Amino acid sequence: MIVSASYKTDIPAFFGEWFRRRLAAGACDVANPYGGKPFSVPLGSDAVDGFVFWTRNAGPFFDTLRGLRRSDRPFVVQFTITDYPKALERATIPADAAVLQIRELADAFGPRALVWRYDPIVFSTITPPAHHRAAFARLAMALEGAVDEAVVSFAHIYAKTRRNLEAAAREYGFSWRDPEAAEKQALLGDLAAIAADHGIRLTVCGQPDLRVAGTFEARCIDAERLSDVAGTAVRALAKAHRKACGCWASKDIGAYDTCPHGCAYCYAVRSRAAAKARHRNHDPAGSFLVDSGR
Repeated sequence: MIVSASYKTDIPAFFGEWFRRRLAAGACDVANPYGGKPFSVPLGSDAVDGFVFWTRNAGPFFDTLRGLRRSDRPFVVQFTITDYPKALERATIPADAAVLQIRELADAFGPRALVWRYDPIVFSTITPPAHHRAAFARLAMALEGAVDEAVVSFAHIYAKTRRNLEAAAREYGFSWRDPEAAEKQALLGDLAAIAADHGIRLTVCGQPDLRVAGTFEARCIDAERLSDVAGTAVRALAKAHRKACGCWASKDIGAYDTCPHGCAYCYAVRSRAAAKARHRNHDPAGSFLVDSGR
């Protein structure tokens, strides 16, 4: 089994102590986001073949990763760096600091243990296509040799995403749009060429209809990459958690509405105020990441 920690929130940045305690306990409890019964996820080495961590700030989690490596427990870190203006990303660490973290992680654990995410791509008056080409090129150059894959996707405009983007646009005085496929594909072609110039493979997450020459399917939960890190085959089912997804099967141990980064485009947070409150009331000694009643 592969454990995902977590595409619903940033566990390495904000909930590292909880993860370490649950790892020591051998299991954690997860609230069902669709109203069903909570369930338990075993975390012992006999049950878990590998971890996939999702983060924008791995600094607070370095010691945990080193401990996992010492225990021969394989992991891959999906690390997002987009370098957007504060109007879109209120509380993420500076891009230069994130790049240094990726390079440190690559030195310690090897490039196969790292994946750079430049996603989601948001089209706006403060992040037009030219901005993305320039920012991606700058980051790809800085990350050359430290990563071999860059995952991209375009923002899914869910109802909560629309609401949060519109609120940010009113507050900061910009506008945003969701362009036609042709414009997205033109940008993808350029990003793929830039990535290739720096030895990086560009993969597209969950949007197969947008792929163009030079891009590949993203498998964010990737048993083959984890197997390379582990040096042995990782057991997992090639079963996506959504139709357009290339991921292998996993168990996610996060919770929605808990990440206080404040990214205006985030699909996992309805309200930053609510997310900050749930993070503030989080009990690192609890079996659940957060009490669903808080």
